[in-house]
Amino acid sequence: MTNKIVILAAGKGTRMLELSKDKPKHLIPVKAKPFIYYLLKNIKQAGFKEIILVIGYKKEKMREFAQKYQGEFDLQLVDQFAILGTEKYGTACPIECVAQIINKKNFVVVNGDDLYSAENLKKIKGTKNNYSYVAGYHHKAPEHYGLHKIDQNGFLESIIEKPKAGIDFDDKHPLNYLINIGMYKFTPEIFWAIKKIKKSPRGEYEITDAITLLASRKKVKVIQIQDGWKSFTNPDDIKKMEKIIG
Repeated sequence: MTNKIVILAAGKGTRMLELSKDKPKHLIPVKAKPFIYYLLKNIKQAGFKEIILVIGYKKEKMREFAQKYQGEFDLQLVDQFAILGTEKYGTACPIECVAQIINKKNFVVVNGDDLYSAENLKKIKGTKNNYSYVAGYHHKAPEHYGLHKIDQNGFLESIIEKPKAGIDFDDKHPLNYLINIGMYKFTPEIFWAIKKIKKSPRGEYEITDAITLLASRKKVKVIQIQDGWKSFTNPDDIKKMEKIIG
């Protein structure tokens, strides 16, 4: 069981339009508090002791947030842009930045613009230490997500980006595809894999490429969650998030 969690919060969030013009989208208010406040509450409830927040865009705003709520959350901030600059980009980059802090321990990673329930965070926190894990969710419209293809023993076979709608989700086939929701538990082997990957066709260093490399060696398992996940992507999600928070 691990007590370390890394929150990826270096990006701007362009789909939030004007709302993220002067702040990272993680700080957009939901019921008078920044969105990321609610994620941190669930992380704390799940029992994580070391919370590492990777920042970049409008990092001074994230530092202000950390200072304001230091009585509730003990955050360790890591500046991605200071370590890697602004030219190297992709979902693998913030994870690359925490290698020395992690110090050869297992750790959980979550997107800072998704809300994960405390129950699901506990579930991935409690997985066995000898494998990396990716969380998957059964979604009826998977075409906008990456898909985990799973073998009969629960190992990840591959990650399929933006598949055709309806792939293997009808009643006649077993459920062996789950969408990627950006919640992972990694062994230190992920840092080796990140060093091996190249830029993707869109010019980014993708954490899914590093995961696929580990999966080819039977190092990655998939853990399914049922509910308790919601992406905070565009302005319409603010009202949806308010209903979830209650």
